[in-house]
Amino acid sequence: MSIEKIIGLSPIIPVIVIKDVNDAVPLAKALLAGGIDIMEVTLRTNTALKAIELIAKEVPDMNVGAGTVCNEEDLIEAKKVGAKFVFSPGISKELIEASHIHEITLVPGVATASEVMLAQNNDIFFCKLFPASIVGGIKMLKALGGPFPKMRFCPTGGVNLDNMNEFLELENVLCIGGSWIVPDYMLKNKEFDKITQLCKEGLEKIKE
Repeated sequence: MSIEKIIGLSPIIPVIVIKDVNDAVPLAKALLAGGIDIMEVTLRTNTALKAIELIAKEVPDMNVGAGTVCNEEDLIEAKKVGAKFVFSPGISKELIEASHIHEITLVPGVATASEVMLAQNNDIFFCKLFPASIVGGIKMLKALGGPFPKMRFCPTGGVNLDNMNEFLELENVLCIGGSWIVPDYMLKNKEFDKITQLCKEGLEKIKE
């Protein structure tokens, strides 16, 4: 999946930790019902890869990718189970080269100007700013806009329903990532209808 396709899917990319593999398919369907057809399943649990595989096979309308991809092994495993793209919390030459070798779109995480330069010098013009709120948030994005006019970002970390529009109003922000749209307690309690409602509320607030 091309980066252009990824960033055009939704202004909100849910960042999700799936602990119970049985939640994978109903969660994907809940997000779709709420108008969001992209999700990042983080490789933070031993069920993550199986969850991605189930979603890829059973919910074909959902564009599922892997998050917390930190090395080539993670990237290979993610692609093997059906991830259409991978997000990383950081950036490295190893990951960049691996994404080319294994032909999967990488969205690396950046937190400094030097990391943005590394991305841009390797023809990567879309990155995740992470952790957004800690590294300067909106002020950081505005500062990066000057020296890096071609770069576009998906801020993640500290972005929520209350401040997301402030980020999305920036010219160099094309979408935002967040875990707030799938709260842990809702997932634990199987409250998929409430997750659907959160998606609808988030998308509606962007239109305001």
